[in-house]
Amino acid sequence: MAADYIDIAPFIDHSLLNPTATPEQVEQWCEEAYRFNFAAVCVHPSYVKQAAELLHGKNPHICTVIGFPTGATTSGVKLYEAQEAVENGATELDVVMNLGWLKAGIIEAVHREIAQICEATGELVKVILETNLLTDREKKLAAEISMEAGAGFLKTSTGWHGGATVGDVRLLKEMAKDRLGIKASGGIRTYNEARDLILAGATRLGTSRSMDLLRQSQDQRKS
Repeated sequence: MAADYIDIAPFIDHSLLNPTATPEQVEQWCEEAYRFNFAAVCVHPSYVKQAAELLHGKNPHICTVIGFPTGATTSGVKLYEAQEAVENGATELDVVMNLGWLKAGIIEAVHREIAQICEATGELVKVILETNLLTDREKKLAAEISMEAGAGFLKTSTGWHGGATVGDVRLLKEMAKDRLGIKASGGIRTYNEARDLILAGATRLGTSRSMDLLRQSQDQRKS
């Protein structure tokens, strides 16, 4: 086994967020998440109930996205979406921050929106910061708001505007000071990229390429 080998499976949020995702694919993703001991399966809100039924009593968490992918829906809509998702069986919520408000300095509204979801649902909230669209100062501000609002994770990206970088993961880890998890998401195409993100501080990896990464991981383990 390679000296720097990492078993990446327990880090993976097995994500199926393609707009054309079908119920058959949701079933496949849930089977894979259970079989390979992934941390969670992440699906659109419309598929949460199906995923929860398929994984009832099994280890993978049921994750969904809120305000995805822009974060620009109203706070009331996000709150309702989050509450309905939890009622349907979601145990983790990846909430897209309102970046327009953040950039405009409407900080209180950004904080209130996240805090309301955290308080109302009582479930793990991962705030999607979309780091590729932010300056370093804005990334730090977004991280501070998320922590103060009660989030459990900082997540780099939706994957719609670029993906996770080692530099951003390190920055978020420094900001979180081990109080929050770090989810690296978007553009993770190889086992080496996944390993590097974990070594930089990622505690979860959001990816739709989980099976490819796992095959590469197994090849690495044999080498």
